[in-house]
Amino acid sequence: METEFVRWTEDGTEHSAVWRSTSGATPPKKIRVADDSMTADEAYRLACEGTALLWRGDFHNARQLGTAVAARTDRKTRKTSTDPATAFHLHRQTQSRRAGILGMLLVPFDADQTVPLRRAPDVRQAVLEAYGPTDQPTVTTLRDLLGAIGAHEWQKKGVEIPALGARIHPGYGVFSPIRGEYVDLVADTPLPSLVTAFDIGTGTGVLAAVLAHRGVEKVIATELDANALACARANLDRLGYAGQVQVVETDLFPEGRAPLVVCNPPWIPARPTSPIEYAIYDPDSRMLRGFLGGLAEHLEPGGEGWLILSDIAEHLGLRTREELLTLIADAGLTVLGRRDVAPRHGKVADRSDALHAARRREVTSLWRLGAQDSPAGW
Repeated sequence: METEFVRWTEDGTEHSAVWRSTSGATPPKKIRVADDSMTADEAYRLACEGTALLWRGDFHNARQLGTAVAARTDRKTRKTSTDPATAFHLHRQTQSRRAGILGMLLVPFDADQTVPLRRAPDVRQAVLEAYGPTDQPTVTTLRDLLGAIGAHEWQKKGVEIPALGARIHPGYGVFSPIRGEYVDLVADTPLPSLVTAFDIGTGTGVLAAVLAHRGVEKVIATELDANALACARANLDRLGYAGQVQVVETDLFPEGRAPLVVCNPPWIPARPTSPIEYAIYDPDSRMLRGFLGGLAEHLEPGGEGWLILSDIAEHLGLRTREELLTLIADAGLTVLGRRDVAPRHGKVADRSDALHAARRREVTSLWRLGAQDSPAGW
């Protein structure tokens, strides 16, 4: 990838630095140096006009300014609709506009990747994990930097997984398994075999680890994303399952067949706007379609495919139950059984959330699928 630069004038002198963005945003063309004297109203106006602000004041004041600008953005873009699909698209538009405006607040880094601002924390390790090494002065958005800091803390602390009696540590850009209900479904559903299982799109490796913990002798976990591959391997090694689980870089299925194939695809058929959103949004249900379309030819006779899927898309008007069942049938599959669980995350009770009406009705399911000539399920 070609190195991109940002350029600005400061104290009458031309400056430049390497531009770094985890979301693939292009470097801003207009940059103004800002400090603690800038008001939130002025910052919001300039950001809306397309002028980025390179911060030279106190680091904590920059965070407060970002919060104040976000509040103004939310007030200006608060729209809603009684139609679920329209409400969802308005919500995504609001998120996009918010991200664009907050992306106008920039933070500089020295060549050693320290932040030359008062009260700035030591973010070198977090930045290394997010962007990789460099020996040049750089600039990124405060939003990206705070995301990197948050991801670093998640990685250090990890997420407690009761089914494992241990923690999973999500790497940068890898979706954290904080929705424990889908993990519990995989941990509690009777296994069709203890010999072999495939885990398609393993992410942090949490489901592969659960299968190994339950006694599956060989698990092949697949993944394409480089960060997720490294993350899964590190987690499985830390948990002592590296000898039981093979992590393979491939799109969807590995070679061969298995008596159990598990997949937890992104649940919402919409376009992601950042790398980490690929764990949530699946444009045109591409991964779901790919999994269902290839499942029958990767199942051993009498084997089961476990599709872990929330019905949130149905409540948002983005996909119907009939469309899902048609995808299953057209792939030469039959439903052997289904286990459902209600979500436990905090947004279920958050009435201020734009998608609250859909979230409070959401159900996460483990669909047990077999080839159409498989015996009936439970």
